[in-house]
Amino acid sequence: MDSTTSKQEYRVKGCDEEGYLTDPNLWNETIARQIAEEEGISQLNEEQFEIIKALRTHYLVHASFPILASICRKAGSRTRDCVYRAFLNPMKAWKIAGLPKPPNVFFNTFDGKKFIPNPFY
Repeated sequence: MDSTTSKQEYRVKGCDEEGYLTDPNLWNETIARQIAEEEGISQLNEEQFEIIKALRTHYLVHASFPILASICRKAGSRTRDCVYRAFLNPMKAWKIAGLPKPPNVFFNTFDGKKFIPNPFY
């Protein structure tokens, strides 16, 4: 993406207008890197890929948004907040994992650093 291309114009092929991959089967690590770049993450590290793979596995088995602490366990993390530490916003990790936007899952933040589920949506 060059500096003259606006963020609204840049979309990874196969994504909807919000940047979510429309078909999870199209996902691969190259697509993940492209979506991550669009989301402001220049490089994905090994921990982030483990989280992404755990999110994908959960979705492909259960077709739902997971409890994030369980994703951390499956990704081999010793902490329950690995998704927050690695991505800040859990929806960013979900999007990079190439999964469709989940209905009725919203996160709020008061400090821009820690995102919490909002049960009132």
